[in-house]
Amino acid sequence: MPEPEVLTDVDVVGTDRYVLRKLPEVTLAFWVMKIAATTLGETAGDLFAQTLKLGYFLTTIALFLIFVVTLVVQLRSRRYNPFFYWTVILSTSMAGTTMSDFMNRDASAKFLTDGAKSLGWGPQGLGLGYPAGAAILVSLLLAIFVLWKCTGLTFAIRDIVSFRAEALFWAAILVSNTLGTSMGDFLSDSSGLGYAGGALLVTGLLAVLVALMRVPAVPNVVLFWIAFVLTRPLGATAGDFLTKPLAKGGLDLGTAGSSAVLLAVLIGLMGYAQVQERRTAAAQDGTLTGIS
Repeated sequence: MPEPEVLTDVDVVGTDRYVLRKLPEVTLAFWVMKIAATTLGETAGDLFAQTLKLGYFLTTIALFLIFVVTLVVQLRSRRYNPFFYWTVILSTSMAGTTMSDFMNRDASAKFLTDGAKSLGWGPQGLGLGYPAGAAILVSLLLAIFVLWKCTGLTFAIRDIVSFRAEALFWAAILVSNTLGTSMGDFLSDSSGLGYAGGALLVTGLLAVLVALMRVPAVPNVVLFWIAFVLTRPLGATAGDFLTKPLAKGGLDLGTAGSSAVLLAVLIGLMGYAQVQERRTAAAQDGTLTGIS
């Protein structure tokens, strides 16, 4: 995956001031955790909306509120905390799953299971369809980037340390995860590629991005955001592959079982990242004792 310059735990701004890093280094471990979080977001979103039959409307409201709470915790944090950061990524993935489903689906029989005639309280979905939903989300994401550009703030992840830049970053993350869900559902459900075919296509596109990292004319920041969007449909198709019935090409593990396994994996990865972060922070704090 695209890997911008490594940002250490502190970014020294001058001889008498430094800024604490708020976001993680973009490494291979970052992308592994990103795919794990987005896959869990897919299965957990489906668990609440479909398995528990809360419906897309109520689930979207509830998960969006969870996203707001986790985002406030992240924004108020003074330095990078893996649990805070990856909890927001997970909440954007869960909310993005049901937001995409609410936009693209409706009460048609093809979107309901077990002979159900409805799914939860409230509107069953807007029924825009995947192409129209994706077009709206692409437009919204581009609008965020245009606004971001107009502020003059950096797009480089390693340099995002201000409140405004981080708020724009998370707005782009939420929309990109929602867009990625629409892309994943389109590839697995409507394109004819199926879950395995969709995953192979996205994997191939990601491989192209890795190759483009060696092309000086292509900014790594652009590659990062494209990869961030593409890893969401990879997680979505992986989640569908785990949960959908055998007749539809899935493993039929169910949303509850798949979510539990993925949650355990993600918590383990976050715990490891937390240990590594504390070691790095301790080393950097020791280095900075001479800066005044």
